Amino acid sequence: MPQLLIDDLPVEVVRKNIRTLRLSVHMPDGRVRVAVPLRTPEATIRELVVARRAWIEKHQARFAAREVAPALTYVSGELHPYQGQACVLQVHEAEGTPKVVLLPNAEPPTLTLHIRADSTVEQRRKALDGWYRQRLREQLPALLATWQPVVGAQASSWGIKQMKTRWGTCNIQARRVWLNLELIKRPLPCLEYVVVHELTHLHERYHNARFWGFMDQFMPDWRQHKAELNRVHLRAADAD
Repeated sequence: MPQLLIDDLPVEVVRKNIRTLRLSVHMPDGRVRVAVPLRTPEATIRELVVARRAWIEKHQARFAAREVAPALTYVSGELHPYQGQACVLQVHEAEGTPKVVLLPNAEPPTLTLHIRADSTVEQRRKALDGWYRQRLREQLPALLATWQPVVGAQASSWGIKQMKTRWGTCNIQARRVWLNLELIKRPLPCLEYVVVHELTHLHERYHNARFWGFMDQFMPDWRQHKAELNRVHLRAADAD
């Protein structure tokens, strides 16, 4: 990938068929990337990076201070979060279709995974992800019933998928919203924040003053929830 050195800062440059420049800082090493329209002059890229240097350094510092999550092996004793609560995983050998059961009143809260003794790490991950997906799917109708009237906008459809760099996305034209499966692991207000955020895009496409004004109106404490959500970050921070 082409790279520029801008005031001692290496910057990856990706030229695409897009209209605007997009700056991002990536986990885990604070790598900087700029996606630009095909014919963008190098001087324009340099101006953007210099102007946003403080923003870049802020996110690089955050990434450096963040704890790196250990690789999961899905064995008994591991901690797996569910809506902000750390749950201990207990794996039980069982024949048939894998099953996950939450024991919220156990001390500590426990997720029991019933699965074949010869199951692989990938099979255990898929079983747990399937349970997470079902819990998120069950909660969406009530969240939509609560927040769509507040925002005054309604999505035509919703979906759940694993995303590397987004907590949620909104296709404005199709009025279709996707939520990151990882949201079910974060506290409920974080999930609500993303729901409101994506619905607000149906009023305003861009993250501009008008957008954040709407967010202040619909969810006055959104900043608190966004900060909590980003305490455990995905792979990239995108310039709004």
